Amino acid sequence: MTTTLFRLDYGGKLEREISRIIESFSEFQIDTGRYPQRWLAIKLLEADADILTHIRAMPNGEQVISLAAQSAEKLKSMLGDDVDMLIADRRYGFINGVVRQSLHRPHLDRITLTDRIDDIVTHKWLGLPIFFAMMYVMFRLVIDVSAPFLDWTDAVITGPVAGWFSLLLDLVSAPAWMHSLVVEAVIGGVGGVLVFVPGLLILYFFLALLEDSGYMSRAAFVMDRFMRVVGLHGKSFIPMILGFGCAVPAIYATRTIASRRDRILTALLVPLMSCSARLPVYVVFGLAFFGARAGTVIWAMYALGIVVAMLAGMVFTRTILKPDASSAFVLELPPYRQPALKSVLIHMWENTREFVRKAGTVILLASLVMWILLNFPWGVTDKRDSYFGQVSGAIAPAFSPLGFGDWQTSGALVTGFMAKEIVVSTLSQIYINANGGVEAAKPTTFGEDLAGIGLGFMDAAVNSGEILLSIIPGVDLVDEEAEAQDTILSRALREHFTPLSTMALLVFVLLYVPCVATLGAIKHEFGMSWAVISAVYQTAVAWIAAFLLYQGGLLLGFG
Repeated sequence: MTTTLFRLDYGGKLEREISRIIESFSEFQIDTGRYPQRWLAIKLLEADADILTHIRAMPNGEQVISLAAQSAEKLKSMLGDDVDMLIADRRYGFINGVVRQSLHRPHLDRITLTDRIDDIVTHKWLGLPIFFAMMYVMFRLVIDVSAPFLDWTDAVITGPVAGWFSLLLDLVSAPAWMHSLVVEAVIGGVGGVLVFVPGLLILYFFLALLEDSGYMSRAAFVMDRFMRVVGLHGKSFIPMILGFGCAVPAIYATRTIASRRDRILTALLVPLMSCSARLPVYVVFGLAFFGARAGTVIWAMYALGIVVAMLAGMVFTRTILKPDASSAFVLELPPYRQPALKSVLIHMWENTREFVRKAGTVILLASLVMWILLNFPWGVTDKRDSYFGQVSGAIAPAFSPLGFGDWQTSGALVTGFMAKEIVVSTLSQIYINANGGVEAAKPTTFGEDLAGIGLGFMDAAVNSGEILLSIIPGVDLVDEEAEAQDTILSRALREHFTPLSTMALLVFVLLYVPCVATLGAIKHEFGMSWAVISAVYQTAVAWIAAFLLYQGGLLLGFG
């Protein structure tokens, strides 16, 4: 029987800074000696005088101390307290959790508001439906409230922004191929993904609200009984919740789980959560085919990811990852608190900034490579004959039984291996290309463009407000007959897909091989063999699930 060291989870924000300091020990070649690296990192965050003296005496020690000071200041700015107070609060919170789960208090004890709320949200039978209801409301808000801003962003990128780039290219007498590169690769590829930034801002806003209010710990507590079925406990659900944002930090968040077997199993299940990179795919297909029901379809994808993760966990638990000795599940249940707006906004911006940074680097590079592959051999008229079309056409038969066996979709799924949002970027390039590029707009002045952008933003804000207020029972400010603005991509998708094949594609995108960064995180934490297992089993599960959905739908007459 192996013995594992206990590690207290200090929460997402603190854990990220602790990991950052630990990584700096290797970067600056700090010899930690007899001190455990995690303990040393925490002491540096707390600015312990003895430890600061010890590190300062080492080469490059000042750099590490400076980094720790920056992290401490950042945490104080976000959470409103000094780091030593935040760490102490977490420790006492853990002790409180141990006491609550091991001590039966007499009924004469004072019942707090937190106790009354917990009686409902952690109830044996009500807790799980409440959790899924909250997830449903959150994702409906993400889609419905962000939809007007999505249309506004799309109109700005394909309108004024595209016009400004075209004007600049005309001023420098740029050749036709450069016009094509800018319009199709930059505007069509990168712009097609940036359109979804408003939805991501709202998603991260609500996730930060749930985390800072104290409900995330309750969600893990509620899911504990559910998770026991697959040989895990509720603490493993916290990385899975983080996976709704991005799987990479969620994989690293498994470090707070004591058992290596539980860490590996959790890491194999985390990529089945619908990360923010998949959201653009869900949104563009959902709005194109399901209109007002798009929010329900997207929520179903998130719920399906959890269900498939549970089923996969049951299989792994009974085969290659049999459970070891069970351990008690002790989790901090902090008192409910009003989320600090500054902390929520910082959390929202930092996560969305990472998405935008990826759009400016990884997605831009992928879009440029895509443009080259779609236009070579140089002068090719039918993109099906390009290098990209030839390779995509060769693998397309593997997807035919799933309802999307054309070269365009097959190629987009292959590029999605780099990052899932590149699926939308690739389809945008292909279909904008096929439709002759971005639609030409009437000539306007720079002032008219700015005025149009401002008025469009105000209209989007008003429409979003009306949608938000319409959530209140008895309030209906939304015109049900009003249709969302159509885009080139939406129209093209309706020519190549049916609602049934769309659902099969969304299921495949939800489940198939994790992106390169996620596989890299699994390899870094657990080794290459587990990264290969993750890629293979998810792709197999995705193909089987999409096949059963599509072929079953055809048999039932939904085709």
